[in-house]
Amino acid sequence: MLELRPNCECCDRDLPPEAADAVICTYECTFCRGCAEAKLGGVCPNCGGNLVARPIRPPHMLAKHPASTKRILKPEGCAA
Repeated sequence: MLELRPNCECCDRDLPPEAADAVICTYECTFCRGCAEAKLGGVCPNCGGNLVARPIRPPHMLAKHPASTKRILKPEGCAA
């Protein structure tokens, strides 16, 4: 099950579970679309994998399986 991390690892922007502009890699590293495109070129700086749109968990399932509250921030790995 996806963690649905709450922020962009580059800029620390909030990315709530319903955020349509959140992207993830295969390891669930999470970024906003702006950082993913402008700074990262669509490639995860942690694993080198591609970044894709993070799915949105339906509200009734979010109540049963809540999103993560653990923030991860690695701005040093996101330099343009």
